[in-house]
Formats: sequence, structure tokens, C-alpha cells
Amino acid sequence: MTLALAPGDRPYLPRGVRMRPDHVRGGQVLLAPEKAVALDPIGEAILSRVNGQASFAEIVDDLAATYSAPRAQIEGDVQTFLQGLRARVFLMVRP
Repeated sequence: MTLALAPGDRPYLPRGVRMRPDHVRGGQVLLAPEKAVALDPIGEAILSRVNGQASFAEIVDDLAATYSAPRAQIEGDVQTFLQGLRARVFLMVRP
């Protein structure tokens, strides 16, 4: 199974995985059963758009427009970030 997301894939957080404020250190954390990942502002920006409805391409387009950044660079960064989460089962994808 490849972990790469296709443009039409719709990423979502599986049951039991959620973003929550980190009141101790500030920012957000991604929580899963017996796991936690501190998110930097970039991770927060990406995951705030992951809702199971928006496609990978739509997420990339929105981030590129919001941050006035080159789409190709954003796509590579988002792909790498989401693949890492998917490998650790923090993220699922539906076509």
C-alpha cells in the first residue's frame, strides 16, 4: 500500500484521534489512544483543513492561497506531513 495521497483523496482523522489545545506548552497537540504529537503552526494549519470532506488538492489549494506560497512547494510539504501521519495511523484516507 502506498501512503501517498492522490489529488482526490479525502483525508480524515480516524475515531479516537483529535486535535486539542495544549494548555501547558501552548499550541495544539494531536491525540490518539496512548499517543500524542505536538503540532507546530504548520501542522496546525494543515490539520485544521482535514475534515473528511476536503480533498487533498483542495487542502493544498487553500493553503497556497492563504499563505501566498507556491502550490508545488505547499503540495510537497503537505504530502510529506500527511504521509507521516498516515504511516503512524493518525490519519486515514477515503477516495
